[in-house]
Amino acid sequence: MIYNAEDLLKKVEEYGFLPFFKNGIPGYSVEEMCPPELWFTDKEGPWEWKGPVAKSGRCIYGKLFNGKAGFVSKEWIPDFVNYRRDGYDFDARYEDGLAFYKDKDLFDTIAEREVILSKELKEICNYRKGGNKGFDTIITRLQMQGYVCVADFVYAKDKLGKPYGWGIAQYTTPEHFFGYDFIASAYSTDPAASKKMMIDRVKEVLSDAKEQQIVKLLKI
Repeated sequence: MIYNAEDLLKKVEEYGFLPFFKNGIPGYSVEEMCPPELWFTDKEGPWEWKGPVAKSGRCIYGKLFNGKAGFVSKEWIPDFVNYRRDGYDFDARYEDGLAFYKDKDLFDTIAEREVILSKELKEICNYRKGGNKGFDTIITRLQMQGYVCVADFVYAKDKLGKPYGWGIAQYTTPEHFFGYDFIASAYSTDPAASKKMMIDRVKEVLSDAKEQQIVKLLKI
């Protein structure tokens, strides 16, 4: 079971890939590995652990599994990115007509600023009343494709300096966190081969999981 942020990090590193919420593979999520009493409490729980884990340098976090949140350990980031990007850097994807202009606008803004709060990103790219639409869809797609991840969560603070409410996501790129050479280190591997290695990894740690369940979870 997971009782704190370090437990969560160790579990991510043990499995390689760890969804935050329940999915098609029973028991394979932070939601199911963490005691129910820790989810809604005055003490720190899974919601609060996400930020420290995301910025630990030992994994990436974002909407990575079927458009829902989860973690990928550092060991598996290059193959994950290689498979999800299908061998494309973002600029090459856009030049080949495989990405929309709005996706490029968001991606370029994040890459240029390296780390940016979601509310600032929306303001700069005009996702406000009467402006552009579809922010959640686009930012989720960029995360699913492996181009963007969550750097941390920033919380409002009360008069005593105590954080409260829901954290505001900060977005970044995997390259900013780990360097281009590390992120591109699996680019020489066929994306299909990276996919197979990822599937084999989950099979190894979840012997009862069926391959079709794993494929469904890991696919773009």
